Amino acid sequence: MIQLGNGILAQIEIPGVSKVYIILPIHIWGWLVYNHLRHIFLLQESQQSSADFRIYIENHTRNPDDLSRKQIRIYQLYSHTTGKHVQILGKKVNANGDDGALLVVETETFGSHIRIKGKESEYYICMNKNGKIVGKLNGRNQECVFVEEFLENNYTALVSAKYKGWYLGFNRKGRPKKGSRTTQTQQEVHFMKRHPKGKVDPLEEFRFTTVTKRTRRARRLKQNPETN
Repeated sequence: MIQLGNGILAQIEIPGVSKVYIILPIHIWGWLVYNHLRHIFLLQESQQSSADFRIYIENHTRNPDDLSRKQIRIYQLYSHTTGKHVQILGKKVNANGDDGALLVVETETFGSHIRIKGKESEYYICMNKNGKIVGKLNGRNQECVFVEEFLENNYTALVSAKYKGWYLGFNRKGRPKKGSRTTQTQQEVHFMKRHPKGKVDPLEEFRFTTVTKRTRRARRLKQNPETN
């Protein structure tokens, strides 16, 4: 570029044509440079914002903390295999429950990681390292976290968040299957969410909670009343 009086001599390369020289007024040249730099700045800012938001979502999905806002729903989990509902009877879990088998499902705000416990027993469904389905009173362990997978047949599968590829499943007698013997295509791992029949307290059917130090302490005292 060479300044000639009140203009700028600029060289432009056009494909298939030899180099072309044009003279632009200084104010037009300045306007072009300004808009070019502005476009680059906005593009970089947009890419950075998208990357930061993606990282934010990934971190909250991968490592949900105690201060995350949780959704709590109450519904029944209908088993495609038995035609009955999943129920948690203390340490034992089966799929032979009637219409009164209600589950409390805690869902993290980010992602589809859930914890499932019996409304009456307050035991959580968990999968141990051997793939065995058991009920536990303390559901904070990663073994008690499942990930929802929505299937094309309108059913839902629940895969262990800790043991990849191991699903919650029940055989035709309603007994739990070992996670290592399950696959997503098996009917034994297909479930359907159902709203409970009859009247349910609307405040319990759908509510939000925020876990704090105070609520954590109250929960521990409830689980271990002998220490109070």
